[in-house]
Amino acid sequence: MQPVHLIIGAGGGIGSALVRQLASEGAQVALAGRNMEKLQPLAEELDGSFHATDATSVEAVQATVDEVRAEHGRIDGLTCCVGSILLKPAHRTTAEEWRATMSANLDSAFATVRAGTGAMRRSGGSIVLLSSAAAQIGLPNHEAIAAAKAGVVGLALSAAATYAHQGVRVNVVSPGLVRTPLSAHLTSNPASEAASLGMHALGRLGEPEDVARAIAWLLSPAQSWVTGQVLGVDGGLGSVRGR
Repeated sequence: MQPVHLIIGAGGGIGSALVRQLASEGAQVALAGRNMEKLQPLAEELDGSFHATDATSVEAVQATVDEVRAEHGRIDGLTCCVGSILLKPAHRTTAEEWRATMSANLDSAFATVRAGTGAMRRSGGSIVLLSSAAAQIGLPNHEAIAAAKAGVVGLALSAAATYAHQGVRVNVVSPGLVRTPLSAHLTSNPASEAASLGMHALGRLGEPEDVARAIAWLLSPAQSWVTGQVLGVDGGLGSVRGR
């Protein structure tokens, strides 16, 4: 039986890499997000379904999960790849920017956990959220995004404890700086890129496929004894200092 996976934020750099990774492993994939111009051709390429979803809305994510369950009969894996990047010190971060950062990163994660655990409580399954190495270490000008991503970790750990007895696993992948359209304003700047490279002990930035492979590993039923974990896929940024 083919596993059924729903990827929220499937049109982004990591989301689209994950969709392709799961499809290559023989899974049925359902794609969700706001950018239909990206989702539709990707879904057609991989023979998957696509759904218009506002990931920050509890109601919208619940509706999408219900649609996918009605279409496929179940959901085995659910991943939230939605997020944002805001690099500003606290005194320059507006209230609107703070709320937008929390909404894109933490509200979307909560909506995913809420709908996903409800769908998987009888059959079990795997939920994967995305945090950031910035939630683990102190990086300058990361106050809002670090707070939001640290909240994702707390959410995942609590949910992992709550739903473990029902066979629902909840884990987190915590990347460093990855080359995606979202980070292009950083990686396309030579000075910024050089500074970022120096912070990653392995001497390179991440690629979407690096993160996608880790998520796919956590989604697999072969990892049925793995829950409540934060997996750093970050070139060492969160724990190792280079020479």
